[in-house]
Order: sequence, then C-alpha cells, then structure tokens
Amino acid sequence: MQVNYGRELLKGNTDPLLLYVINCEPTYGYQIIKELKKRSNGYFQFKEGTLYPALHRLERGELIKGRWQKLPNGQERRYYYITKKGQQALARRLAVWRDFSTAVQSIIQLEMT
Repeated sequence: MQVNYGRELLKGNTDPLLLYVINCEPTYGYQIIKELKKRSNGYFQFKEGTLYPALHRLERGELIKGRWQKLPNGQERRYYYITKKGQQALARRLAVWRDFSTAVQSIIQLEMT
C-alpha cells in the first residue's frame, strides 16, 4: 500500500495554512490557491474541491468572514477576511507547529550526527 504522506500531513494543516494566507491580506479563493502554490514552491497545489469546503468550515467557525465585492468590470468576487477569533486560533496553531517542528528537528539532527 502506497501512502501519500504529503496529503496526510496536509489534512491536519489546511486550516492554519489558509488562516495564515488570509491573515496576510484579505483575498479570494483562486488567489489563495495561487499564493499557497507560490509560497510552497509548488508543493501545495490545492484544488477547489479541497479549498472551498475548508473556507466554509472556517466561516462556520467564525475564524474568517467572507464578503462579496464588486469589481470594476461589474463582476463580484468573494473576499475572505480573518476575524479576531481566527487570529487567535492561528497564533495557537503556529505555536504548536513551532514546538512540534523544533522537536522533530532535534530528533533528526541527533540521528544525522
């Protein structure tokens, strides 16, 4: 059985990644996909079927808020903004991730010496 470890790791980290990008600046779905791909050097390639359910889940949890905005050409686009609750959740998740990453790095460095 072949395991896609990247996909497994992403499952638990989708929300903080989305919160981080939205925290940097209010943005819309397709832009989030492009930004994650760019920042990860192509490692993260979100599909709409993954992104939008996650955004809706974050909205239901009141971690982000979506607002429709009219573009100059008359089209509307839904922009996502992080809420105070979302910023607090992001800060907690980043702290946990840093601790976890430091612990893993410590183990790996011991193995490599």
